[in-house]
Amino acid sequence: MKKFKYSNSNKRYHTLDYFYKNKFNSKVCKVSLNAGFSCPHLDSGGCIYCSKTGSGEFGGDVNLDLITQFNTIKNMLSKKWKNVKYIGYFQARTNTLAPVSVLKEKYETILNLDNVVGLSIATRPDSISLECLDYLEELNKKTYLTVELGLQTIHEETSILINRRHSLECFNDMVKKLRERKIDVVVHIINGLPYETKEMMLETVKYLNKLDIQGIKIHMLSILKDTKLEELYNKKPFKLLAKDEYIEIVCEQLTYLDEKIVIHRLTGDPSIEDLIAPSWLPKKIDVLNGIDKYMSKHDLIQGEKIAK
Repeated sequence: MKKFKYSNSNKRYHTLDYFYKNKFNSKVCKVSLNAGFSCPHLDSGGCIYCSKTGSGEFGGDVNLDLITQFNTIKNMLSKKWKNVKYIGYFQARTNTLAPVSVLKEKYETILNLDNVVGLSIATRPDSISLECLDYLEELNKKTYLTVELGLQTIHEETSILINRRHSLECFNDMVKKLRERKIDVVVHIINGLPYETKEMMLETVKYLNKLDIQGIKIHMLSILKDTKLEELYNKKPFKLLAKDEYIEIVCEQLTYLDEKIVIHRLTGDPSIEDLIAPSWLPKKIDVLNGIDKYMSKHDLIQGEKIAK
């Protein structure tokens, strides 16, 4: 059986928990926050899969100030883990869509709290101004900073269908600009997008592996109530991945990702109240255990299919 270099457990891929423990010599938890930002193209309907919370289902309550949000979630986490450090995660919607003075006030409010060792900022590749980039570069010198970019797919026809409204070239350019400033980049992709094949999903991962990225989040498409995706699914139903199909695809995707790329997520966290399909998606532990079992059964490890 192969042994994976970046693991001290049964995991055959580079987990975020392993990365944080080695970087900070401590358990580190991300605290998801909702800073009340918007999205640059809500007027066009936004991405067809996006929920009313802007993909911040498990973040703080937007009606509360950031410190109260942070402390509320921190108090829950501290009951499970002791001596924990924290990453402030600006998750919902587009968290660079504001003047730098506003960003600075929000980010540094969290950064100045006790035991906060870094920030993670979720945004779009078309929504980071040059002034914002310069500020992020400055911030990166003071703390551990990651910028999470939504891409979802490299395939233009799918990107148009899901109404992403930015090009692959725009994404590539932003990755380059962030890396020129030594800022770590985490990329979000979605498996099971309408009419995409397994090969298309693998192509997205193979493409990303050639870029200078430090992490990836792999999601399964979820159809949520009151979204454009729900309308599309009702009018023109498309095949959704079964759990076993999803697990097999994810495991193969991992074999095409460099072993140093940190795997931040391998499944989604939809709101159960809003979820229409797939029904297996809320059983997150089952999915993660299934990935571990599949990789062990087939003796797979992250990065093994990359040409050396």
